[in-house]
Amino acid sequence: MTMKSVLLASVLVLTPALAQAGKNDILVGLDQKVFFEANGGRIGPGGEDQLVVVDVSDPANPRIRATLKLSNSVVGPPTNLQITPDGRLALLASSVVTKETNGKWSNVPDDKLFVVDLDADPPKLIDTVTVGKQPSGLAISRDGKLALVANRAGKSVSVIAINGTKVRQVSEVPIDDEVAAVAITPDGKRGFVVKNLANRIGVLSIDGEKVKYDKSQDMPAGYTPYNVEVTPDGKYALSVNQGGGLSGNVDTIVTIDAAANPPRVIDQTAVGDSPEGMAIGSNGVWVAVPLIKGSASKHDRWSYTKNGSLVLMSLSSDGKLQLVNELPTGGVPEGVAFSPDSHYVYVGNYIDKNLQVYRIAGGKLADTGKTLSLPGQPASMRGLAR
Repeated sequence: MTMKSVLLASVLVLTPALAQAGKNDILVGLDQKVFFEANGGRIGPGGEDQLVVVDVSDPANPRIRATLKLSNSVVGPPTNLQITPDGRLALLASSVVTKETNGKWSNVPDDKLFVVDLDADPPKLIDTVTVGKQPSGLAISRDGKLALVANRAGKSVSVIAINGTKVRQVSEVPIDDEVAAVAITPDGKRGFVVKNLANRIGVLSIDGEKVKYDKSQDMPAGYTPYNVEVTPDGKYALSVNQGGGLSGNVDTIVTIDAAANPPRVIDQTAVGDSPEGMAIGSNGVWVAVPLIKGSASKHDRWSYTKNGSLVLMSLSSDGKLQLVNELPTGGVPEGVAFSPDSHYVYVGNYIDKNLQVYRIAGGKLADTGKTLSLPGQPASMRGLAR
């Protein structure tokens, strides 16, 4: 074999491996602007936010593959980032930035969507796209050609076209209320958008890059819905309800028949105190929900707790959720993600600045005792779009 053929063979072997890089990653957004302290929340000058790319190819032992200095926020649901299904790109929305007025810092809406090339070594920022005001939860379609972004201050959904590494906003669909999160069904024909202040889940019809909102199809949710995810088979959508952020009280998950025409709420299940994040495993059975409880509260409040917890639930074929078990986490658990095989669950503990590793063994959640230290406070977490 000639030297030229050896080099060609090496390229042929390496190229698929590089293309798979992002498929074994999860994204963690770090917020260094908002702090939960004993006397309450505090907003600082910021400037040190980061996107952390974590390699979970060895799911029991996650490792940091790269860090990028990109703004992120805990103000907004922990689903403002995601990896395209081919593992090639990461999208990260910057919800708010800080502004100083008379010596005091406050949050103001941002309008940026960052595009990161995960195939690059190390991963790098390749574009910044302007979207609606305060982009929060986002979702990427299964074919990887479309993304939707829920804009809280903009009261809209940004429609994003993805073509290879080219990402652009096609349109901005008005919604009559603030929206916090969005999900897309596997067939790419329908979306669900969380109207967090109106206590409703809106329905979007999708035809290629054309997205329409029909208010008449709004569904009732629980009090202050915050996130929404669709099962891999497209049969159900789940939405967690925050209960108005009143810690110390039990909150719920709504189950939606996503395949019905029109979609409808078919169940509501108690989950625990203050859910924000939520993830559905690739097997469509396991549902992981971190509970903040009172760990974000002032320490002198009756509802204050030092730590939160992680709840594992199972989803039956008829859409019924059942509690499996619950284990402690660190303080203010925000983001959550499954390993690609659904055997491990990762939780970002905001106050503890770490990633906590759990596994599912014998049909139950188990704490591995392992944590991955992070260079900041994890506000959001997501893996591959499915």
